Amino acid sequence: MSVVWAWVFPGQGSQAVGMGRAAYDTYEEVRQTFREADEALGFSLTELCFAGPEETLRLTYYTQPAILTVSVALWRVLAARGVTADVVAGHSLGEYSALVAAGALEFADAVRLVHRRGRYMDEAVPAGEGAMAAVLQGEREVIASVCDEVTREVGTVQLANVNCPGQVVISGRADAVREAGKRVLERGAKRVVPLEVSGPFHSALMEPAALRLAADLEQVRIRDARCPVYANVDARPKVRAEEIREALIRQVSAPVLWEDSVRNMRAAGITRFVEVGPGKVLSGLVRKVDRAAETVSVEQPAEVEAIWDQWKAVFGNGRNG
Repeated sequence: MSVVWAWVFPGQGSQAVGMGRAAYDTYEEVRQTFREADEALGFSLTELCFAGPEETLRLTYYTQPAILTVSVALWRVLAARGVTADVVAGHSLGEYSALVAAGALEFADAVRLVHRRGRYMDEAVPAGEGAMAAVLQGEREVIASVCDEVTREVGTVQLANVNCPGQVVISGRADAVREAGKRVLERGAKRVVPLEVSGPFHSALMEPAALRLAADLEQVRIRDARCPVYANVDARPKVRAEEIREALIRQVSAPVLWEDSVRNMRAAGITRFVEVGPGKVLSGLVRKVDRAAETVSVEQPAEVEAIWDQWKAVFGNGRNG
């Protein structure tokens, strides 16, 4: 089987103080990306990423541009060496990194958008009124059914992330999330883990944030993508600019269908998933979806060089397409 590559880009939760520092010290492309982010945002994201404090970096409106910047910086190092992918995808905010890699969004626009997106999401629901929880080893259809029941009887709760078999995140009103957690345990789930988040992301309660983001997206130039971008909202490839814009708006209040995206990419012939950015979360999720998929993570300089060596071994100094 031929090697067919996908870039995949991480979302919120992969952040850590110091992320990207080794690559920053090694590659000019990384330093340039951080300079562009600082200029676009009007504050030193560089200092926040490398020195913290951690409690500030964890704020969603700082986390999102920070992860995006590290991811795009690492991708640029690979792209400068001619390494390309056949398709791209990202988990939640990672979809913006994917769109930069696919040429659909300029980096400066993307970093400003995710900073605002984070603020809109943070402000959409008063603190304490929303919640999220991970449901482990439960059946997806059963969890969805429970959420429908609880939404009718208590308040909004729905699937937020379908990450892999046995890992589904639910999101909504805090009381509804608690009640849904009790019911899924009664119906076979092994564990429910409350998540430390600032709001009920990827739920209908995020509609105010989606509306605010839509206005910003209308002011930003989005191009047709150079390669298919698998969208979170329906796990289908997007290329046309207007489809991409619509998917980004819907994504704020809709579930992240990561498991479905991986399955669809595998069905399309993807054999290698290269996670570009901080952490190794997506590599683990991909393997849980399909153990036959090859995964590799790229964050440290040694990992960048290893991918470059592997690329040269497979494709030489270039490839067609």
